[in-house]
Amino acid sequence: MLAEQRRLKMLELMREEGSASVRALSQTFSVSEPTIRQDLEKLETEGFIVRKHGGAFLKSVPQQVQAMSLEHLENMDKKRVIGRKAAEFVHHGETIILDAGSTTTEMVDHLAMRQNLKVLTNALNIVLRLGVVPNCTVFASGGQFKPPTLSLTGEKAAEFFTDVYASKLFLATGGISFEAGLTYPGLNDLYVKKAMIKAAKEVILVADSTKIGKVSFASLGGLDLIHSFITDDSIADEDRRRFEDMGVKVILAK
Repeated sequence: MLAEQRRLKMLELMREEGSASVRALSQTFSVSEPTIRQDLEKLETEGFIVRKHGGAFLKSVPQQVQAMSLEHLENMDKKRVIGRKAAEFVHHGETIILDAGSTTTEMVDHLAMRQNLKVLTNALNIVLRLGVVPNCTVFASGGQFKPPTLSLTGEKAAEFFTDVYASKLFLATGGISFEAGLTYPGLNDLYVKKAMIKAAKEVILVADSTKIGKVSFASLGGLDLIHSFITDDSIADEDRRRFEDMGVKVILAK
């Protein structure tokens, strides 16, 4: 991997995790710690991160968390229509799992009229917004706090979903590839997402079409993990056919 590519992957990782240590980055990218320090120095010079002893953190994190805002806010026009469409598949009296992410967050305002809804989530912003909605009971996982996604992650978060059952999981992703499957910038979330999938009868992927063809660092598994895919109508016809040929129902949000 070229140095510029490595730095982009490092930045992608920190945009997901909020921070990273030199040692962990060295192991992840299989380069020496002095090389990682040079990369971090470059990213700091470019204004993306702030270095600290033993690592670095994303520069935007303190302000972003104070504002209870998410780090990944690209393509919000697509995410809003996807969130609205996804909410149509939630019925009165259901127990659902909402994964953390900007697209699943867009479902929240459209769930307010559901009666006797139970929501399990690892997203603190979703907890705070749905927790005040009458007739909606919200259950939050434990785990390690991830500032950019306002979420809880790791093995402790995964344990929360071990002994529960939900009719539907609305799953987020970092990248969607017909070869690599569902991928994410960080490893810690994989524990949680696997536990969510195991706990749900139906897995519904919610992601905008720009994620198709994108491959991130950590692989959750193949596209056979999902039953349906709700996306925007900019998806290519060929990609839609490939999903359907694999047994994944594609639902277009308009």
